[in-house]
Amino acid sequence: MPTGFERGTDGPKVIVVGVDGSDTSWRATAYAAGLARRQNALLAIVYVQPVLAGSVALGAPAAEVTEEVAEELLTEIRETAEQLRGIFEVRWRFHTFRGDPYAGLVRAADDLKADAVIVGASEQAGHRIVGSVAVRLVKAGRWPVTVVP
Repeated sequence: MPTGFERGTDGPKVIVVGVDGSDTSWRATAYAAGLARRQNALLAIVYVQPVLAGSVALGAPAAEVTEEVAEELLTEIRETAEQLRGIFEVRWRFHTFRGDPYAGLVRAADDLKADAVIVGASEQAGHRIVGSVAVRLVKAGRWPVTVVP
């Protein structure tokens, strides 16, 4: 019998959630926070800074643009956590990586020994053909994946 997910504990200890500022990623974060609170798990909030090659040509260095997005996301998360202090407590950490969102979430889940990965459903129509990050994570079959609409 395979024991890939068994670590001798009941319930998840680390839940990874991908956030990119979209409505579905915020809903996924809220869902993951509730799960983490109920399970007393660490919530690892992950933003993967995409490599924006075209932005350099337009005069805005890609690293600066995506770093600003990461800072805005972290500020919003901190403000929400502060507003909910005493009402809704959850242990959380913010992580950011650069590169492809799928590869970044895989790296985060592996590095943090995630017990579950939660992402928002893609809002892009083209992903029905090519496949979204969520679909790729599910197909990887390495962790339980929840896709929040």
